[in-house]
Amino acid sequence: MSTTETPEESGLTLYERIGGAAAVEAAVDVFYKKVLADYRINRFFDGVDMAKQLAKQKTFFTMAFGGPNHYTGADLRTAHAGLVKIGLGNDHFDAVMDHLTATLKELKVPQALIEEVTALAEGTRKDVLGK
Repeated sequence: MSTTETPEESGLTLYERIGGAAAVEAAVDVFYKKVLADYRINRFFDGVDMAKQLAKQKTFFTMAFGGPNHYTGADLRTAHAGLVKIGLGNDHFDAVMDHLTATLKELKVPQALIEEVTALAEGTRKDVLGK
């Protein structure tokens, strides 16, 4: 990448720019530790097989960030419909966004990439919340 190119102009995907599989793996692991420790949102994971959840999330993030698409899970609206029925709302989504941002900062992801990731995640709000 030349010094005049933006990361997007370099032709690299967000997945590649963030560090690929190792970065996604680390981010998901740190992220879920934060989420599961948060009383505001951890109830939504009661009874969830977390090994499967982490694997599914890693595959989803990989696909969403422009990496290899091996995601076979439900679309976001369908996947979260049951949670919406038991009260998942904007405050919960905000808490997840806070943990995502904190995770990326903890992993020393550059601010420009954090902004890309959070913009991408914020773009899912309506589907996740069934609106």
